[in-house]
Order: sequence, then structure tokens, then C-alpha cells
Amino acid sequence: MRMFTPPEVEDEVFLSFGHAIARNATALVRKPALILGDHQVSWAEFGDRVARTAGRLAAAGQGPGTMVASLSENSAEHVVLYCAVVAVGACIVPLPVSATGEALQRMVADCGAELLFASASQRPIADQMGDVQVIDLDQLSDWVGKSAPAAPAEVTSDDFFNVIYSSGTTGLPKGIVHDHRFRSRQLARIGRFGVTAEARMIISTPLYSNTTLFGMLPAIMLGATLVVMTKFDTLEFLELSQRHKLTHATLVPVQYTRLMAEPRFDEYDLSSYSCKFSTSAPLPPALIAQVIERWPGNLIEVYGMTEGGLSTALNCRDFPDKWDTVGRPGDGVDMRVIDDTGAELPPGGYGEVVGRSGSMMPAYLNLPDKSAELLWRSPQGEDFIRSGDMGRFDADGFLHLLDRKKDMIISGGFNIYAADLEAVLHRHPDVADAAVIAVPSEAWGETPLAFVVLRPGADCEAEVVKGWANAQLGKTQRISAVEVCTDLPRSEIGKVLKRELRAPYWKE
Repeated sequence: MRMFTPPEVEDEVFLSFGHAIARNATALVRKPALILGDHQVSWAEFGDRVARTAGRLAAAGQGPGTMVASLSENSAEHVVLYCAVVAVGACIVPLPVSATGEALQRMVADCGAELLFASASQRPIADQMGDVQVIDLDQLSDWVGKSAPAAPAEVTSDDFFNVIYSSGTTGLPKGIVHDHRFRSRQLARIGRFGVTAEARMIISTPLYSNTTLFGMLPAIMLGATLVVMTKFDTLEFLELSQRHKLTHATLVPVQYTRLMAEPRFDEYDLSSYSCKFSTSAPLPPALIAQVIERWPGNLIEVYGMTEGGLSTALNCRDFPDKWDTVGRPGDGVDMRVIDDTGAELPPGGYGEVVGRSGSMMPAYLNLPDKSAELLWRSPQGEDFIRSGDMGRFDADGFLHLLDRKKDMIISGGFNIYAADLEAVLHRHPDVADAAVIAVPSEAWGETPLAFVVLRPGADCEAEVVKGWANAQLGKTQRISAVEVCTDLPRSEIGKVLKRELRAPYWKE
């Protein structure tokens, strides 16, 4: 089913996830592997729980070629299950708790899982999933019982590691397959940012998001310590950071915004932080400036796709003049910009961003046509993944993102990038958040409509915001109307759900 063939990596050493956990359990016996609340799990205990859970899964017929689903908030049991499924050679499918029952039914049927582990809060919806055995994840130890530990399965780099269903920001969720090669190669990448066995990393986003797995999985393979939050809360995050002297965090922009707005932020000692990552959406420059000024350690903005193939990183402290970019491609990442005909554009040209790297999904699960739509093949016959993002590379090789291709507004024959308009709106002193969409226009075909969330205490009328923004925009970019709202609809990892904003205006 492989649609995308990644390039070979010289001197590559492949270590399976299961063997890495077993090694760490032996070498790092008393070191904490997991911390959740007041409970700590040592590496020896964690390795034993993973091995015994893997043994019970094997007894239930799970192993290479099978898929096991989970439906749960973050918990120690969820992390153990995740690791055990992979260790036994099966494929873990963490389902998004934010999805509707109908969508979850489609996901379970699509992946073909025989077992579904659900937390108590998710059990009512899990019981509606049809032909799948539902197991209480909160009582995982009871299900495992006295099962004998299983040795890590022998897997190949092509074997499935996990399936992540897309957040649905574009409609019907798609199953994104990651193989062991994909995950193994991410280890080297994150190691460049100081993630070692000595790292203490906080997990504050859901396990069904690749934002979480970007940091969590390499940290586990390296033998680091994970501090797991069941749900993000600003004060709890700050308290955990100070108490455990955390070194690394992966957050999304909306979390940085909430932390910077926390009145007690500056009361906490965050000097232990070595590096923070930001993913899932570009960081506004004004927000970068706040984080850099108030929070010690590097701030790395990471741009990429769950599907893989393309990736950039921006060290915000080192490149203050590039905060309007998402950085440069990493080592081993080949990224280009193409026009609507598929022809490659020179530096400075605006077009769709495509990428190729050692970490590329083999394909979408059971969707060969959708997989084929994502493929761009270079004149040299190399496979690239289309991002759907519009952008350009500047003379220094930094990527400037403009918009999602499908979000581009065509008004009176001119292309308008919503991201450009949103960047201007974010500079308004009373605007805390903003999103721009296309709405129908008899005169122009489409016209920009802006939604803004005002800062607490701000009392600014929509017409004032519109006039202020349009004074800074080009004649062909001007916003037709502004709507003030209390918040913007977002996915579980903070992406604005523009389809929900568009729905009332595009009913036909």
C-alpha cells in the first residue's frame, strides 16, 4: 500500500520501540519514567507494565498485522497501553475524544480494530462502536492480571506503528499511517534539540495528536522522564514545571497565548527549561516576543505535517528578524514550491509547498485515491508530499507561509491570502485572536470576512477594527466586514476550524 517512498539514510541504525523500552527498563531502573500527579512510575516498573500488557495483548490474539484502538484522555494507563501495543508488534490507533460518535464508528470500522480500550468517561460512546470488544482502560491492570511479560516483537521498519486520524479540519477524517521507520528517524531529529535521557518533558496535549507524539515517543525511546497532564491548565502547568524542574515542552500557539495571559506566570521559576517547541500553527511575532522575554530557554517553532515529508524549524532566539517565517528545512529534508501546473518555482516564487524526507507516511489507510492526490513526483522521479500550504522561500532559505491553498480568497480575480489579513488584525492592540474566511460576493465572487476576539476589557467596535486593518492593507486585500465573537472554533490541538466559520455562508 506504500504510495510514498522516502529516501535512504546513510549509516542508519534502526532500534525498535519495544526494544528501546526494554533496554531503558534495565539500564534506568529507579529513574522516573512517568509522573502523573503525585504518582511516579520508575523505568523498571514501567518496563514491566508494558511487557505484561504486551503479553496479555498477545494472548488476546494481537500482534503484527493487527490494530488496537484507544479512546481516552491522557493517563498513565493510556501511555502504558500505547507502548505495549507497539511493543507486541501491533499498530496503535488512538482515537480523538473530540470526534462525534458517527465519526468514531467510521474510524473503528476503517482500521478494523478488534479491541477498543476506553476510559470510564468515554465508555458510553465506546459501547456504541459496534463489532469491537470494549475494555475498561482505567482498569488495565485488572485486565492484564498475572500475564507473563512478552519479549519485544521483532519488527521491520515497514511495519505499522500507529494510525492517527486527521483532526477533520478539512471534513472527513483520514487515517494517517506511520511505520516504524517514520518514528525511528524522528529520534535523531529531536535529539538535535537537547532531548536526551536527562530530559524532563511535559505532555499537555492529547495522545491522539501527532503534536504530542513528536516529543513523547523519542523521549520514551531515549529514557527521559515524562510528566503527564490529564488536561491543560495554566497554573497546573506552571506548578509542575517549577516542581519537577522541567526541561522540555511541546505546546500549540493557543497554549502559549493562555500562559502569557496568566496573571501569575512571572511568579514561577522556569529557569530549568532548555527548549520549548511550538507546533500545529504559526506563532504570531508578538507572541514570540513575549515568550522570549519572559520564559528562559530556546523557543523552536516547528512546521510540518502529520503525513510527514516536509519539516522546518525556527530557533526564535537566534533569528529575531525571521519571526514572520517558520524557519528552514532540517537536515535531510528536501522542500520545494510548485505552481498550479506542478512546475517547480525558483526562490521567491509563491506556490504550494511540497516536501520529501526520511519520515514520510506510506499512505493514508484504505484511501489510495486520497493518497495519490497528495503525491508530487519530481522530474528525477522522487516522491514528494503536497502540503496544501501556500508559501515561498526567501533568499536565506526561510519559509514564509501564506495560507492553506483551499483557504485562499479569490476576489475580483485577485488572490488574497487570509494569513496576511490575520497578521494585520493580530497587530491591533485590542485584538486577541482573528480568523479570515471567504464569503460569497455578487460583485467580486468572494470577499474577505474577519472574525475577531477582543482582549479582556477591550471595547472596540467591529467597524473600527475593520477601518484600522484596511488602512494597512492593499486596495485589493480589504476586509468587507468584521464580526466580533467570544472565541473561535478550534480543534483539539488548537487549529481554527474554518469550515465551521464558513458553513453559514456556503450552504449551497
